Amino acid sequence: MAEWGLVAERELPIPEGLVGERMDVALTRMLGLTRTKAAALVDAGAVTLDGVPAGKSDRLPARGVIGVDTPEVVRVPEPIADLRVVYDDDDIIIVDKPVGVAAHPSPGWTGPTVIGSLAAAGYSVSGLGAAERQGVVHRLDVGTSGLMVVAKSARAYTDLKHQFRERTVDKEYHAVVQGHLDPLAGTIDAPIGRHPQSDYRFAVVSDGRPSVTHYETLEAFPHASLVDVHLETGRTHQIRVHMSALRHPCVGDLTYGADPTLARRLGLTRQWLHATRLAFDHPGTGERVEFHSDYPSDLATALERLRVGVPNPT
Repeated sequence: MAEWGLVAERELPIPEGLVGERMDVALTRMLGLTRTKAAALVDAGAVTLDGVPAGKSDRLPARGVIGVDTPEVVRVPEPIADLRVVYDDDDIIIVDKPVGVAAHPSPGWTGPTVIGSLAAAGYSVSGLGAAERQGVVHRLDVGTSGLMVVAKSARAYTDLKHQFRERTVDKEYHAVVQGHLDPLAGTIDAPIGRHPQSDYRFAVVSDGRPSVTHYETLEAFPHASLVDVHLETGRTHQIRVHMSALRHPCVGDLTYGADPTLARRLGLTRQWLHATRLAFDHPGTGERVEFHSDYPSDLATALERLRVGVPNPT
């Protein structure tokens, strides 16, 4: 686990993947800060580069050292042990993201991020996109595990963004939802936007953005169903919102109306939702590539309890 606490004059060796980056951009990745906060640290004189006060636009040298002196709680850069790199080449990185990890730094989030972990491990990503989201072409919720692609080159970032926009990327998820869907397979075409009474939730609303989810029931249990889901669009919380709108929320998803008793009996502390397959045209070769991810242990255990009819973990 990474250390957290008051950081004073902490020395951070520059990871190979950040050599040549701007100081403010590097701090967003290494410390999990927004670019605004990173720039404020530099402006306050709290950051040095090889012992000399740093500027926001300073480029990081190889084998250099960043010094940080701040009373704020920041995250020491460290690779996430459970974040597995499935594939890596000059254009893309495919990661299998564990639960509890955000795709990138954002206001209010102080936990680990995919981008921060990759930077700490020495991976270089594309410089395109907002500073805290450079290389990120799509995201998974903090509470959702599974496959993500991160762009390493500028051509990969541009090409993958185009593929996601044109809906040619095949994003397959497995979800366990409460009850039995009727029909067992179908398409949900309902716009999604901010929830009218809750800033942190989303909902099906008339003025929302177009959102299309295809689903097929794989297995049915007395109180739940395992469902295969393909997304045409990629709205925030899309699967969770659409399933909740059908009154079949993902098991364990208390934010969107799941039964807490069922979640507790299955030993779940998050929604049963996993990005199990990702397929797209490789931005370098043009060939179709496909990646798969197995269920993590908490989801696999909950599913097995449903299959054997023993929902009580004790």
